[in-house]
Amino acid sequence: KFHVEVHMLTLCVVFIYLLYGVKTDPGKTCPTFTALSISNALIGTDLQVKLLLYTRQNPNCAEELDSTASKYLDVTKKTTIIVHGYRLTGSTPVWIPDLVHLLLSIEDMNVILVDWNRGATTLIYSNASRNCKKVAEILKKLIDEMLVDGASLDSFHMIGVSLGAHISGFVGQMFDGSLGRITGLDPAGPLYRGKPPSERLDPTDAQFVDVIHSDTDGLGYTEALGHIDFYPNGGTDQPGCPLTIFSGLQYFKCDHQRSVFLFMSSLKQSCNITAYPCDSYRNYRNGKCTSCKTFWPMTCPILGYYAHKWKSYFTQQSHPVTSMFFDTADKEPFCIYHYFVDIITWNKDTRRGTFSIVLADETGKKAESKVNPEAAAFQQYNQITLLIGFDQDFENVERISLTFSTGSVIGPKFKLRILQMRFRSLTNPERPELCRYDLVLMENTKKTFKPIPCWSRS
Repeated sequence: KFHVEVHMLTLCVVFIYLLYGVKTDPGKTCPTFTALSISNALIGTDLQVKLLLYTRQNPNCAEELDSTASKYLDVTKKTTIIVHGYRLTGSTPVWIPDLVHLLLSIEDMNVILVDWNRGATTLIYSNASRNCKKVAEILKKLIDEMLVDGASLDSFHMIGVSLGAHISGFVGQMFDGSLGRITGLDPAGPLYRGKPPSERLDPTDAQFVDVIHSDTDGLGYTEALGHIDFYPNGGTDQPGCPLTIFSGLQYFKCDHQRSVFLFMSSLKQSCNITAYPCDSYRNYRNGKCTSCKTFWPMTCPILGYYAHKWKSYFTQQSHPVTSMFFDTADKEPFCIYHYFVDIITWNKDTRRGTFSIVLADETGKKAESKVNPEAAAFQQYNQITLLIGFDQDFENVERISLTFSTGSVIGPKFKLRILQMRFRSLTNPERPELCRYDLVLMENTKKTFKPIPCWSRS
């Protein structure tokens, strides 16, 4: 724990230094991302691409890469290329400054921001999509020039958002899949669904392709596109995002953007988000996909920047399960701490119902389960296992509060008779299991108790 704290402190110091420590010449104007407006979108924009370089020497003032020699580009270092997507309103993506600074805070690298806002800003999405291959051609030229100067294809990492993910795929294709890595952040679905691999991002585009799908029922792409595909909250409705159109633009972009914020959260390393291989989100939520044996001696994959540590598994196995599922909280750092709850009841009649669970520690800190399973059928002497999740970690659980509900509003209140209840931490399996025996729950009535270690029944 001490080492983690020291590491976090180091990251913070570097991050603050990058934000404030490097002075820029006050007389110098810094090239910036092209800020456009809705009026530009109404008229439409012709494609213009600006390549903005940031390094630890110039973290706050970009250098525009053009035909002249660069002052800051160091081809012996890793190069991360960020490519944004479709811009309906022409505004600068809100996540750009933080993503650039976070990348520079964890590694001394070249960060090249591809600004194709002129070309991406239009009311007509298909016009922006048509520009993708043209942007890819420009990026191929850039990489070719860097290769001549001594760069290696292994050292390139492209991070593509929405349409930018497919642009990254087209660039990778031009180099026959030799680029080091492509990360697709909610690759665009419209006009790309059902297309052959040559017309979209696919695993042959780089040595390692990792993808986060956060809006598969909207602007994103449902099917797997990489060596590893992460589906937070099943890849559809993200917690904390509006569910109705009355929220305006936020309704359309919140789920789509969540992939970017999840990726950035992995760079901050305040907590790791573990993802589990599964054939469907439903099976994952029902607790059927929580084994990490297939990755031994490693753990299940960690979402985001460090996913490349699992590269050898995903690129060498003949038929690995590439789809990874997990739950997140509704805000940063997005981590959910999971528990299994094994319940054996002894009611004669089978009853369907749901649980709401609150944990508390000795300091009085409380958290209600954010991840609740769907209704389960409780049969006599039949063990049911539920997967639940909290947005806080409890090292020592002092009290547990349970509320059982059948959803019925008429008739007498039902009593659920629990023979044994066992809590097992999935996130920290080394922690002792906690139990409670012989408990009667009155429907819709909260019951609070102190759990005991499972081996010391008394």
